[in-house]
Amino acid sequence: MSYLEATSDLYKEAALQPDLGLCCTTNPVWQFPGLSIPEIMLDMNYGCGSTVSAQDLVNDPKVLYVGVGGGMELLQFAYFSRQNGGVTGVDVVDEMLEASKKNLKLAEKENEWFHSDYVELLKGDAMRLPIEDESIDVAAQNCLFNIFRKEELKKAIAEMYRVLKPQGRLVMSDPICEQPMNEELRNDDHLRALCLSGSIPLKQYIKLLTDAGFGTIEIRARRSYRVLSPYHYPTDKLIHIESIEIAAIKDPMPEDGPCVFTGRTAIYFGKEPYFDDNKGHVLVQNQPMAVCDKTAAALARISDDIFVSESTWHYNGGGCC
Repeated sequence: MSYLEATSDLYKEAALQPDLGLCCTTNPVWQFPGLSIPEIMLDMNYGCGSTVSAQDLVNDPKVLYVGVGGGMELLQFAYFSRQNGGVTGVDVVDEMLEASKKNLKLAEKENEWFHSDYVELLKGDAMRLPIEDESIDVAAQNCLFNIFRKEELKKAIAEMYRVLKPQGRLVMSDPICEQPMNEELRNDDHLRALCLSGSIPLKQYIKLLTDAGFGTIEIRARRSYRVLSPYHYPTDKLIHIESIEIAAIKDPMPEDGPCVFTGRTAIYFGKEPYFDDNKGHVLVQNQPMAVCDKTAAALARISDDIFVSESTWHYNGGGCC
């Protein structure tokens, strides 16, 4: 059995019988005025974070969500895109599609504003999305892509890039791991299906996105997620797994490389009212400015009167580029 078959079987079982311990989100479930989330959706929230952010969801966006789970994030996206077919959910597991469909019908009863026609459910896999080119404003996936091995992951990211409109956003939540894993862990198909042994370092994750053509990367959250201990897993050392929330924007690639925001800030404290690097960055006296990593490095090199913070791994827009 391949790891993809193991994944399909695991999520087929999770669709038929909700598994509360399968995943554990690392932040509270977002609540919005007038939104009621059915209990079964919460029980089937098989993600490691959230991909729903109001700043992405303006002007009735067309949203694609790959790996539908119990339908909770489909419902949350529909809250912002109240139009027939405004949200499309794609999944390869028939049982998960059926469970999500039933759960959305429950949500229709609990929310006067919601109609299940706002969400279209399609069968398909992440490597061959049944979606037209450049037709999507926001594409999202939660705790799915880390399951894939490198070549499948590159295909899945390329597919998301293909379907996004220019300036469109790919919003994701996945586990990452900075420590090396042994081959037994890496090759355990069940642990990969559980979103554990497929975790890769953040720099590698970002490079896969920028290699696909995304010109801007935003790290929106980074939190502890799991610990793999020798007591329970085939490892002789403790392995720390984190959860990230990240947005990749389909901007043109800058000549000097992608803009990667990791929550760094620059503050000018010199004698003049402001500092201008003549490259589009004007820092007003003692006013913080969010900067991408390459701008942070450049500013630190060219002036001793600029304080540049370390990465906080939380960035919510308003930056330099």
